[in-house]
Amino acid sequence: MHLLAAQPGGIADGSEAVDLGQSPGEIVILSAADTELAALAAARARLGPDYPSLRLANLMNLTHNLSVDAYVDGVIARARVVIVRLLGGVAYWPYGVERIVEVARARGIRLALLPGDDQPDPELDGLSTLERTARHRLWQYAVHGGPRNADHLLAHAADLLGHDFPWREPTPLLPAGLLDDGVDMPEGAPVAALVFYRALVQAGDLAPVEDLRAALRARGVAVLPVYVQSLKDPVSAELLRRKLDETRPDVILNATAFAVSTPGGSRIETPFDVADCPVMQVVFSGGTEEAWREGMSGLSSRDIAMNVALPEVDGRILTRAVSFKAEARFDPATELSVVRYESVADRIDFVADLAAAWARLRRTAKSNRRIAVVLANYPNRDGRLGNGVGLDTPAGVIEALGALRAEGYGLAEVPGDGAALIARLLDGPTNAAAGWRRASPETLSLADYEMFLAEMPAAARRAVVERWGPPEKDPFFRP
Repeated sequence: MHLLAAQPGGIADGSEAVDLGQSPGEIVILSAADTELAALAAARARLGPDYPSLRLANLMNLTHNLSVDAYVDGVIARARVVIVRLLGGVAYWPYGVERIVEVARARGIRLALLPGDDQPDPELDGLSTLERTARHRLWQYAVHGGPRNADHLLAHAADLLGHDFPWREPTPLLPAGLLDDGVDMPEGAPVAALVFYRALVQAGDLAPVEDLRAALRARGVAVLPVYVQSLKDPVSAELLRRKLDETRPDVILNATAFAVSTPGGSRIETPFDVADCPVMQVVFSGGTEEAWREGMSGLSSRDIAMNVALPEVDGRILTRAVSFKAEARFDPATELSVVRYESVADRIDFVADLAAAWARLRRTAKSNRRIAVVLANYPNRDGRLGNGVGLDTPAGVIEALGALRAEGYGLAEVPGDGAALIARLLDGPTNAAAGWRRASPETLSLADYEMFLAEMPAAARRAVVERWGPPEKDPFFRP
């Protein structure tokens, strides 16, 4: 079978065998984290030209069995030290582990299979060939991360081979903490908490974080930047909860993936609950901007699961993807396409505008807030107005309106029940043909509509006009 050349900055989905095109090296390090690989590439540059040959690779590009075979035979088999970081253990990459262990034992290669998190994995320990003390030290360098630990990880790996590179014991990096000095705006300004992964601090891959901070500051919003190992990590959760309780932000921008609660189960308390404010989900996509722009489904299935579907279980509000993985440079010393996050300016601006608006809304008296409740009006039959599979949507709306009134929102009149709500909606225009000519108290001038239409991307604007025609021909248009 022909092996395809791996695409820089991308991750293979396993449907095709790929060839990373690397030559052999004395030391080989594999990881599924681009941030970790980027940090190690930077460390290799700091250690100078006398450092032994080093190869770095993302094992997510080695998911096809033939890809594994090619890499093991061409690179791993000729190495002297091999370090593999595996989040999820052997089950995460079973064939790769099997082949590497087989070759390491046959050729006397010093192999360290390390957990991808801070939890010990006896199965990985049992498969490794490197002695326990050195293996544990390498793991701690990787667990704590940061430039200093990356330098000493590589120095220690070289020392195992007899090269003279001084190293020190791992330097701890707290599981969670504040970036810089915390809130960075004058007292009294609205505050947005920005929560992101500790791995970005470890790798120095903070472009989208810094760009969001700058955009929020430009809009008069103070930023509380907090890095965490995971929302499920007890130390991270407690520190985040304490900082949010002290600061009481007006809005939270969360850039971590997954959820604290379990889909299908009851909701679990999250560290965000203490703030009692909107939690907006920001996506740092694991894919490339090119794939996102050219694809028909937007974000990849992996991104949708990790950054959209699961966070909704905790009640987070999706904003949009603000950054994508991009090849920053090819590093000839490690034969790695160094991948880093790259922000997209207009999407950063959108999220900053949205966060600033939510912050202003939080500081607006409830009686002065204007709220819209949007119900489904599709398909084009009045009998399905406000429908929801397995739900009594009209009754739910009445309950929500009652709760809003009880909280002090300025609701002049609330229908008595769901049937009365639907009757009121049917008095106005609907998407059913019979509802096209019903009068509506809510209107938008043609000039305003055309102004909003003109702000859409040209391709989207053309598609709307080609599909639906000019606004004057719309059934709801009133001269």
